[in-house]
Amino acid sequence: MSIFTHIGAALGSLGDEKYALSQRKTIPELGADRFLGVRTPDLRNLAKELRKREDTDDFLSALPHGSFEENQLHAFIIADEKDFSKCLALTESFLPFIDNWATCDQFSPKVFAKHREELLPCIRRWIASHRTYTVRFGICMLMKHFLGEHFRREYADMAADIRSEEYYINMARAWYFATALASNYAEILPYIEQKRLDIWTHNKTIQKAVESFRITAEQKQYLRTLKIKGE
Repeated sequence: MSIFTHIGAALGSLGDEKYALSQRKTIPELGADRFLGVRTPDLRNLAKELRKREDTDDFLSALPHGSFEENQLHAFIIADEKDFSKCLALTESFLPFIDNWATCDQFSPKVFAKHREELLPCIRRWIASHRTYTVRFGICMLMKHFLGEHFRREYADMAADIRSEEYYINMARAWYFATALASNYAEILPYIEQKRLDIWTHNKTIQKAVESFRITAEQKQYLRTLKIKGE
């Protein structure tokens, strides 16, 4: 049985129409016919199974995929690739075909954590892309791998200097700065105090930070005073 026949049969057996309806509401950027209603744990398990096949590369080469679930499988298969060079090449090939926030945000190659220096130039290139979800992916990788002890101000500058009208890009920027406030408060606070971000992202950052359990009550109280009124 070919990998495509196997995937089609597996997804068909795992699909749930009620769950597909809920997905259509939370991922509105995709057409309703793209969802089969397969839950993430089932997709991850299927991806692990597919990685053991000899014809896995046939599936990874067959872009674009027809369904949301196939894109999820693609992302989860790449995420477990242990060879950095191969993983990066597969990532570069896949990024232009990511077309929604969920696939973007759940796509996180594990091997990247061991190759931060090699990853950084790629993140710079992704953030400079004209593709919404390539930019968002770059921001997500910056957030995942370059906060805490790995933080440098130049990395926050990369996210601060982005200028876009795209909702999913600016939401990722707000997510980045809110998360950075939780891990590197002293270094990130000046970006808010000095109003380095556009107004929408500035205020959304404060909103998300105030909702975080990792921000102290005193920090939240101060951040609220920095909200730009009238927005």
